[in-house]
Amino acid sequence: MAQPPRRTHKRRESVLRRRIWGAAFILAVCAGVTPVATAHAAPARPKPLPLERLFDNRAVSDDTRPGEADFDGAGGSLSAQDLTAAGWTPGRTMEIDRSRLTWPRTAGSGPDNVRANGQSVRVSGRGDALAFLVAGTGGDAAGTGVVRYADGSRSTYRLSAPDWRTGPLATKSVALPHRNTPYGQVAEKTRLYAVTVPVRKGRQISSVDLPRPSGGALHVFGMSVRAATSGWTGSWSASPAGYTAVGPWADRTIRLVVHTSTGGPKVRIRLENTFAATPVRVGSASVAVQGAGASTLGKPVPLTFRGSSGTQLPAGGQAFSDPVDFDVPENTNLLVSFHLPEPVTAAPVHSQAIQRSYVSTTGDHATEADGSSYSSTISYWPLLTGVDVGGGPGSVVLLGDSITDGVKSTLDANHRWPNVLATRLLAQSKVPHYGVLNEGISANRVVADRYPGDGLSTDTGGVSALHRLDRDVFAQTSAKTVVVFQGVNDVRWGASAEQVEAGLREIVARAHARGLKVIGATITPCEGEALCTAAANEQREAVNSFVRSPGSGFDGYLDFDAVLRDPARPARMLPAYDSGDHLHPGDPGLKALADSIDLDVLRP
Repeated sequence: MAQPPRRTHKRRESVLRRRIWGAAFILAVCAGVTPVATAHAAPARPKPLPLERLFDNRAVSDDTRPGEADFDGAGGSLSAQDLTAAGWTPGRTMEIDRSRLTWPRTAGSGPDNVRANGQSVRVSGRGDALAFLVAGTGGDAAGTGVVRYADGSRSTYRLSAPDWRTGPLATKSVALPHRNTPYGQVAEKTRLYAVTVPVRKGRQISSVDLPRPSGGALHVFGMSVRAATSGWTGSWSASPAGYTAVGPWADRTIRLVVHTSTGGPKVRIRLENTFAATPVRVGSASVAVQGAGASTLGKPVPLTFRGSSGTQLPAGGQAFSDPVDFDVPENTNLLVSFHLPEPVTAAPVHSQAIQRSYVSTTGDHATEADGSSYSSTISYWPLLTGVDVGGGPGSVVLLGDSITDGVKSTLDANHRWPNVLATRLLAQSKVPHYGVLNEGISANRVVADRYPGDGLSTDTGGVSALHRLDRDVFAQTSAKTVVVFQGVNDVRWGASAEQVEAGLREIVARAHARGLKVIGATITPCEGEALCTAAANEQREAVNSFVRSPGSGFDGYLDFDAVLRDPARPARMLPAYDSGDHLHPGDPGLKALADSIDLDVLRP
């Protein structure tokens, strides 16, 4: 006969505990009290606090007292004097990639950042992204945090903070020339980063839980909700492609010629000091329709910046002008003028404007209609990166290289394929009249930087598409759809198809996370150009097969290769479309690209 199992010592203890708990429960109920099994209660979430109430680390020291800060646990710190020289003064609110971030008021005098470790931060607002001002110490740092909404829902986000000493210069907001130590100052660049992460658009945010990072320590100096751009459409744009010597300009007025896509009843401009190490002062600014040359049709309309006639752009910062009533015509040249009262010897530029603009003699000539004070011309766009118009359905962003930039198109004629596309949109009623934003950079690549992102440079091929994606696509005004037409420079300079494809996959994934529609474009043929070897063409064709495949992740594709290739020699551009260098289409080829697009594919 089977024997019953013996009760172990642990089982007897368990039974005894249940009996004691049951007796306690009966007594408590009789007394009118309901006991709680506190051993199983979840810990209470800490009450959300403003970020500055959570500061527990000091990153900034005065050069004369470097031992007062310890940013990295080894006595290293940022220089207060370097920050001031860059325009990053305590308490200053700066615009970076359409986000407003405040540099801590306590920088240089007390705790100025929090080491992320799951803290709950009080943040409110509705927008399309959260913006963080961050840096890592002890290596790159990354972790997952939580966004909590007023309706009780929540979402997660992934925040990465590159190391303050070794992180990429291509994506930094500001680089400083020194590192302070308890033993003196070291001539070594230090970095700070502005990073945005997507949130659920339109939902009221109530608080944010910071990540518990892996890797190094993740330091947060500032954060905010980036408001979605409502009531505006981007009509013109240009990407900063490098930081080059200019002028020098001192007490001069720059008058830039830009061509609108869509129009509207209001206007604002965007100035950016990307890649810079020092601030730029703008004394005044204006906008007008171009007459002949540097002269205007009618008197230029003055622009203001937060109510003032001018503004200072800190290193790495931007400024939007205040909205002004001004009837911006569609498909028309505007003159955007700004006075630079202080010496400017270097500036971020878009080098291939394919358009002549103007520089004045000494003085503020921003509001002059007569163009006689503008005595010299330039062939690039400094500082100005955008013109927005009131209303409209939003914008299509064209992320590309020299072919999108319009290299080899006719000077001053606005025959770039983005211009032709904008004209087509305006001439029909099938789809909305989207603004068309040209974010092409000559010589640009998908996965490698031509310009390293810091310092004076003669190379204006820009940072890679991956490194400029946040600024040149996600931060653009009312972006709805992005067209990615890049890769020829990668394969011409030895990148493999697999490397380009990995870069394109990352672009698609990041854009989809922001709610953008992503259209790919095949790489056009270039046989006959020195770097377009048979090996490069093999990689080009492999990338094109990827773009055409369902597995690419694109929401659709434009077969620009098929549009321009010679049917008799598919690796070569059709001679009628060739500008003569076998790489860039001329005006007829650019028009053929724009005309080949089914406009319905641009709908979000």
